[in-house]
Amino acid sequence: MFVNTSPRALLTSCFVLLTFLSCALCAPLSAVMRRDVWVPTITSPTSDSVWTVGKSFLVTWDTSSKPAEVTNPNGEIYLRLGDETQSSPIASGFPLSDGQFEVTIPSDTTPDQYRVVLFGDSGNWSDQFPIDAAT
Repeated sequence: MFVNTSPRALLTSCFVLLTFLSCALCAPLSAVMRRDVWVPTITSPTSDSVWTVGKSFLVTWDTSSKPAEVTNPNGEIYLRLGDETQSSPIASGFPLSDGQFEVTIPSDTTPDQYRVVLFGDSGNWSDQFPIDAAT
């Protein structure tokens, strides 16, 4: 029986062995790392809502489809104007499983058509609604 002990043959054998080993090690990790992404539907505000700068309002979302394992259970709420989500949240650190959180519209908010963006496991937007100037 002839055994090829050339450097190229040994290198190829090592490469094949390492490839099989890496596949074997990665397979169990994919099962452990699997998480469900939850994108709860925002139920308020709606397109019929009218909010006012400086006032407090309740943001609500549907929790009926919450999976057993949520990747990030902590929520953040942002305002979105046009194509841009504002860089600072108007609320953060609340449990997504609560299904609601009261926010106060910052005094430096320019009256316009906005959306609420709910982040946690994933980002989703409300309907567009107006935020009016403080009276």
